[in-house]
Amino acid sequence: MDRNLFDRGLAKRRQVLGDAYVDRALENLDDFNRDFQRLATEYCWGEVWGDETLSPRERSILTLGMVAAIGKMGEFSNHVRGAITNGLSPNDLRAVLTQVTIYCGIAVGADCFVLTKSILDEHVKK
Repeated sequence: MDRNLFDRGLAKRRQVLGDAYVDRALENLDDFNRDFQRLATEYCWGEVWGDETLSPRERSILTLGMVAAIGKMGEFSNHVRGAITNGLSPNDLRAVLTQVTIYCGIAVGADCFVLTKSILDEHVKK
């Protein structure tokens, strides 16, 4: 394990997804999923999200499109929350989801709009 890359990834993961989400993921570590969590933290969050070539906002937009395209709505929801943290407004999210709808299809777009609306409503209540 590259400790510096892991630490950078853990910090970025917490910044984007929040401490509660990351703490839940790490509390459930066991022999079965430990390497997966290390890889996700080290490479996804440390190597990719830790590269400052793209801004966190740009990475959020890109990630929303890719995760929507592969239909992973649980991860999509996590990244909508992260996108809000990274400065995307409801109008920005609407524009991203409209483009997702055109490129990925109405069914994917509909799921994304429903999930994003519920997250925005929940975010406003806080």
